[in-house]
Amino acid sequence: MKQPHHQTLSLLSKIYGPVMLLQYGRVSTFVISSVEASEQVLKTLDTQFCTRIQLAGRKRLSYNYVDMALTPYGEYWREIRKICVVELRSRKWVQSFKVVMAEEIDVLIDSISSSSSNTTPVNFLEMLTVFAHKTICRVAFGSTTCQSRNITDNGRLAKILSEVAVVTGLSASDFFPTLSWIIDRITGIHGKTEKCFHDVDNFLQQIIEEHENPERVKLEHEDIIDVLLKVKNAQTSTIRLTNDHVKAIVANLYFAGVDSPAVTLNWAMIKLVKNPKAMKKVQEEIRSYVGSKGKVKESDLDNFQYLKQIVKETLRLHPITSFLLRETMKHSKIDGYDIYPKTWVLINTWAMGRNPEHWQSPEEFLPERFKDSSMNFCGDQTFEYMPFGGGRRVCPAINMSIALLEFVLANVLYTFDWELPEGLMREDLNKEELSGLGSRYALELVPIKHVVRMSD
Repeated sequence: MKQPHHQTLSLLSKIYGPVMLLQYGRVSTFVISSVEASEQVLKTLDTQFCTRIQLAGRKRLSYNYVDMALTPYGEYWREIRKICVVELRSRKWVQSFKVVMAEEIDVLIDSISSSSSNTTPVNFLEMLTVFAHKTICRVAFGSTTCQSRNITDNGRLAKILSEVAVVTGLSASDFFPTLSWIIDRITGIHGKTEKCFHDVDNFLQQIIEEHENPERVKLEHEDIIDVLLKVKNAQTSTIRLTNDHVKAIVANLYFAGVDSPAVTLNWAMIKLVKNPKAMKKVQEEIRSYVGSKGKVKESDLDNFQYLKQIVKETLRLHPITSFLLRETMKHSKIDGYDIYPKTWVLINTWAMGRNPEHWQSPEEFLPERFKDSSMNFCGDQTFEYMPFGGGRRVCPAINMSIALLEFVLANVLYTFDWELPEGLMREDLNKEELSGLGSRYALELVPIKHVVRMSD
């Protein structure tokens, strides 16, 4: 199986059909690239397929699968999801997110401006990762703890994110679980996982200790750490939380919140640089509305329909997750095939987003295809488009993620024109994407500060 796996499985499905049974070592794996079969798994029979595959590399970093993303379906998952969703959708949380996001975008724009004055290329992915890191820290953790601990300095943040991507992917021990102890040590993945775990654990412990400090200055609203620690200390929930539970859940929010938007925005800029007509069109849309105000406000976003189409098209070609990973909980039938308990189910969202049966010219970047489209991001009705997953295990922070993507993209496109560094051609941007958490291609661009004329 060659990397990236979602592309290899897409090619196999064109030979053997959109519903395949593969034998990965000792693991039976049901691979779906069909909208019809996906609907059966994620809607019709959702309760039978709503538990997650427990990959070996993720066991340590999820504190033995007690996080929200990987924990088995059951009472614990329902309770912890309810706590997180209520917090993420509260009015105070949303308002705090908007304020913090606006402040951090100002910092991002100032940072880019310092490079535009001398036409120095900027590492777009790195700058976006730092921005997302600071924003998520402030909104989710209630402070700039991460920044004060110098975790963004010297590339430490990028290094930790890269390490997480490596150790949480599919490995040989997942396919031969009875030999995992030997395999992980021979391949060196055990040592890498332990090192990564201790880096992450130390980082999270620092944040928890700050929250438990009685002299800490309390902010206007509770963050997710405050909420979880309150539940842990009160022991009023149906589940008994420990610090490990808190760390596991926070790690979910942090790594998904930092990595996913940075990678998606990086892809959006790659697509726009490769498609100058789309770049010009969206910049004209934003600049004609904002005019000489100096920056885009969050309240302006509803007026940028082409920008929204660009975000949707980027997520079609590069969904947040290329696979939805499930495991059967009981005997089921999909498309007439018997699927037995403990069978892995891989839904190839990347392949369905490029299926010519559902998309015209699927490999082309055509934001206009979403004009007047009723498709949303939830994956509950249109199973050919599920950038954030679908079913009961869909991402709970979709609205926050989309707002961040649109807000950042609108501001960097309004404030700057973007050029490739000298000697780099648009054709050079055809980099092969990586599987796992997303593309790590460090796009470098030269920002040119846009001069606002009175007629703009």
